[in-house]
Amino acid sequence: MSFRLSQRDKDIIGFINQFRAVDRDSLVELFFKQLKSPVNACNSVMVRLYRLGLIERTQQYSPTVYLPIDAKIKKNSQKILHFLSILDIYKQMCTYSTPKQIIVEDKPTGRKGGIEPDLFCIFKGSPFWIEIQRNQYSEQKMQAKINLYEEFFFSDEWKALHWQPEDRAAIFPSVILITPVRYAVSSEHIRIIQVISIDELMEKYRSSAKKQRDGRSRTSASSGGIKINLT
Repeated sequence: MSFRLSQRDKDIIGFINQFRAVDRDSLVELFFKQLKSPVNACNSVMVRLYRLGLIERTQQYSPTVYLPIDAKIKKNSQKILHFLSILDIYKQMCTYSTPKQIIVEDKPTGRKGGIEPDLFCIFKGSPFWIEIQRNQYSEQKMQAKINLYEEFFFSDEWKALHWQPEDRAAIFPSVILITPVRYAVSSEHIRIIQVISIDELMEKYRSSAKKQRDGRSRTSASSGGIKINLT
């Protein structure tokens, strides 16, 4: 069979492969919203790509959710909701700035039992590992998760990760917990940020930036951590 894919077709397939599960409305928002009839255009493209055997789909959800052609998750798996929650966080970020160096279900240690954040990205110039907590866990379990990040911090292996800057010192990402529950977790070595949403994250940094500007004339103290460039 001979067929030619447009650059948008390739971008959509790549995006689905990257995020593992992508709903129709997200595709409309990210790839078709500039068109006169974005939903119809999206439906037409996705049906064509599906019939060409380039993507999979499940109609267990409404609207339809699209999957990689070699997806190893069942079409009715709860794992799909997990991937859609990661996609939702990405879309929230995109309303402020498009994240870079995205890794879904990052496994930076390369070993079983190490840290496995749901998402790694560089957002507004700063690296983050993001944990999306859809269920409530015990304080002990959450602290154990933070302890794994500390173990990785002390290993120094993170300094060689491919996204680290070449022209300055390596940076250990801040850890964002996206959760409706505030956990009493702590670390003396890594920055932990607990927020309900990316909107709350941005509001925190706007407030922090304002305090820094207001206090700049009175002190030259360091902010003590990674800054997000909000410009």
